[in-house]
Amino acid sequence: MVADAGPPIVVMAIGLVLWLAVTSTVSGISIQTVGVILFVLGLVWLVFEMLQARAWPRRRAYAEPVAYEQPVVREEPVVYRDRIR
Repeated sequence: MVADAGPPIVVMAIGLVLWLAVTSTVSGISIQTVGVILFVLGLVWLVFEMLQARAWPRRRAYAEPVAYEQPVVREEPVVYRDRIR
């Protein structure tokens, strides 16, 4: 299974931009704090995705292999005889 790392990286990028590049202020909300929260959230999400992608194949590797028995079909040769009328 492949980890879906795109969305966590986007959340981390948005968080870094808000944390480090935005200097404007909003009354009652610290944009830098929102950026830090988004970055940490994206980092935790990325670690979770990587661990989940690594754990899935191990669980499936221990499953018992399934073998199906197929009946053996042997065909006899067909002998054509001329019909006498």
